[in-house]
Amino acid sequence: MAASLIGGWCRQGAGAGPVRVAEPLPERRAWLARELGVAVFADNAEAVQGATAVVLAIKPQQMEPALAGLRLAPQTLVLSIAAGVGLARLRHALGAQVALVRSMPNTPALVGAGISGLYAEPGLSAAHRDLAERILGSAGPTVWLGQEAELDAVTALSGSGPAYFFLVTECLTEAGIALGLSAATARALARQTLIGSGRLVESQDTEVAELRRQVTSKGGTTEAALGVLESAGLRTIFERALHAAAARSQALGQWSAGAA
Repeated sequence: MAASLIGGWCRQGAGAGPVRVAEPLPERRAWLARELGVAVFADNAEAVQGATAVVLAIKPQQMEPALAGLRLAPQTLVLSIAAGVGLARLRHALGAQVALVRSMPNTPALVGAGISGLYAEPGLSAAHRDLAERILGSAGPTVWLGQEAELDAVTALSGSGPAYFFLVTECLTEAGIALGLSAATARALARQTLIGSGRLVESQDTEVAELRRQVTSKGGTTEAALGVLESAGLRTIFERALHAAAARSQALGQWSAGAA
């Protein structure tokens, strides 16, 4: 995700020059320097020296050691994309002088087609909000949230969401093979259907429910297939799945707080 944001930032014309990255793995440092042209450091404290904004692209379980010993200048923007790690925990680790924003982007950021939910404490300056939007906007649209707890729902819906569409595409491929198609043909049909459906949604203001109705002829093949999915409780299954993801996001935050 960090590489996606860096790549998007550079594509917007900002250039790699101002970007400094902390990375503990030597081979990954070499890749970042070679492929993205950024300055790379093994030491976190060295990487953040003089920073206007710091992006915490860190797994929740790694947050405490990553933040240990960091000394940031007053009013530095700290943008965390770690699931479950709350602002109170970040504030405790970093102090009252920094400006904090939490966010949850998703992996389509790799191609500039992601979306990010953001939350900040009341009182965040317009300049800091604009900077957070510019950083994450390099990966796709941004949406500001009214409550921090909503980030767990964002994690469940869009953060984990690409995997749901990938699984559906995988299932369609397997079902196509079971109907007699070759693996290559089934894979090509399923993948392009996913791509084309997304582009169709993007190209129109029409609600997806209406797009579904438009392709569902009375007594037709689509109606027959959707009837099976609805009778199997597909909507309830997705609701349960998102609840499980949101609960896991909450649990990750509790683990991090307990590890402090």
